[in-house]
Amino acid sequence: MVLDTGALFVAVDVHYLHDGVARVAAVTAVERSFSRVTGTRATMVRAGAAYKPGEFYLRELPPLRAVIPASRDLALIVIDGYVDLDPAGRPGLGAHVYSEFGAPVIGVAKTRFRTATHAAQVFRGQSSRPLYVTAAGMTVAEAAGVVSEMAGRFRLPDALKLADRIARGLDTGRDSARS
Repeated sequence: MVLDTGALFVAVDVHYLHDGVARVAAVTAVERSFSRVTGTRATMVRAGAAYKPGEFYLRELPPLRAVIPASRDLALIVIDGYVDLDPAGRPGLGAHVYSEFGAPVIGVAKTRFRTATHAAQVFRGQSSRPLYVTAAGMTVAEAAGVVSEMAGRFRLPDALKLADRIARGLDTGRDSARS
């Protein structure tokens, strides 16, 4: 994928199908608000390891490798989940993504993880339920600001909602450029 600005912002999600197969999706933009999606990508891959609490990254990271571009232009990765799992920095999925790709990572979780007391609560749209935001490569406060400003009128930013829909096979992303 070639972009004129040099900066690439990516939102990703994974959906598990049957028999150890996952559909993984990425939504790209050239600015961190994702106000204009410049591309989408989806692919089917073998799922990672079986789910284990606290080791979610073993399941999610292998599929994410299939859609996150290895590029020095990668400016931000937004994931559905936590970057770290407690205030001491126990690594979650986002910490492993950050370690592997080197770009700042924002974790946006829809549910509270009991030990993630450090996560910023972000209220979007008219929702009375917060999103739980964690980060690597930037402060949690900066990440919360980015999530607050991401495109979309509802609780979940549009880029994450689209990545989720594509990963579930509910949207092809055909209205945006495909990569």
